[in-house]
Amino acid sequence: MKRISLLIIPIILFACSQKKELIPKPKLKPASEYFPKKKTKVLVVGTFHLDYPGLDVNKTADEDKIDVLVEPKKSEVTEVVEYIKAFKPTKIAIEAFEDWKATDKLRGYNEGRYRDERDERFQIAIRLASELKLDTLYSINATSYDEDLAKLDSIYFEKLFRDFDFQSDDPYNAYYREWYKEEASNIPNINLLEYFKHMNSRESHQYGFGVYLVGDFKLDHGRGADILSIWWYNRNLRIFRKLQEITENTNDRILVIFGNGHAEILRQLLESSPEYEFIEFDNLQ
Repeated sequence: MKRISLLIIPIILFACSQKKELIPKPKLKPASEYFPKKKTKVLVVGTFHLDYPGLDVNKTADEDKIDVLVEPKKSEVTEVVEYIKAFKPTKIAIEAFEDWKATDKLRGYNEGRYRDERDERFQIAIRLASELKLDTLYSINATSYDEDLAKLDSIYFEKLFRDFDFQSDDPYNAYYREWYKEEASNIPNINLLEYFKHMNSRESHQYGFGVYLVGDFKLDHGRGADILSIWWYNRNLRIFRKLQEITENTNDRILVIFGNGHAEILRQLLESSPEYEFIEFDNLQ
């Protein structure tokens, strides 16, 4: 009897193992399969400010500035505009506040005014809206939450922002300064459309956002992280929220024209959002 039992046990174990293998394993689906396939398409065009207002930390040397009202750059702007038309936007959103009265300026442009304004909002956004016969321009710029908080506790914010001046001796600051300087010096000698494709690439956006993660970001006691979150990142989250507010449905095709420092974060937000499809600038046909 003992011999029979010993022979039966392996057979039973084998049968049990076979039965276990027959149990189907759960199929893991990609997260994207849980959300609608059709999304609102958004084309973000990051730009430098064509009229050089001098408001950014990095200033462009006079010898590196271009004039978009003079050839060859005048024709190159036209080339950029014609290229963007391939996206066929139904809405255009710009870096402006509501009191800039963008739609009023669009009407004025249609009447022949503002043609000599160098600002990219006129040269690209309003010109596109006019030529595409869109009747509205959306201003979605925003301030950051820190401006409201600062009114409540100015002493705290004065202490928080102490030494936040982009003058850190972090060696990575030097790498960025070299990059920005060479980029600016190349603009007069390179085709604008080619440069726009370059500055709106994934790599340029990645490293462009990286500047906020070095230098003053390393201030003591995590101050740099607090400043970035309640100042720069918060402002762009609010811009993204305004983009959501002007989105009506998945048939919208929204063109967003902002300084490239904003475009870097907007790319992150749009690519993570289940509502939007981020369109690569250099993929337009």
